[in-house]
Amino acid sequence: MKLTTYTPEFRAEAVKLVLAQGLTLEEASKRIAIPKGTLANWVSAAKRGSDPTAPPGSRSVAELEAEVAKLRKELAVERMEKEVLKKATAYFARESLPGTRS
Repeated sequence: MKLTTYTPEFRAEAVKLVLAQGLTLEEASKRIAIPKGTLANWVSAAKRGSDPTAPPGSRSVAELEAEVAKLRKELAVERMEKEVLKKATAYFARESLPGTRS
């Protein structure tokens, strides 16, 4: 039985087919002609962040999803603060016009 080795780039692209493009394991394995079990192992390793073939400094899917969630929360807070400042600016601009003070 011949043991086939795959380059890290090939593995990364194969995992992207499943995670980024939304193909099923079966569809992706047929497209790139590798065993479904092999691809399943690569995908699960990528999800866990324990992919030994990942380039140094790369982050797992879970880490990236956590960062996206954190950044979305921060963006929502910033948008809310911006709206408050707009309303306050409009209020004080109206107050500073002649004839609008009580």
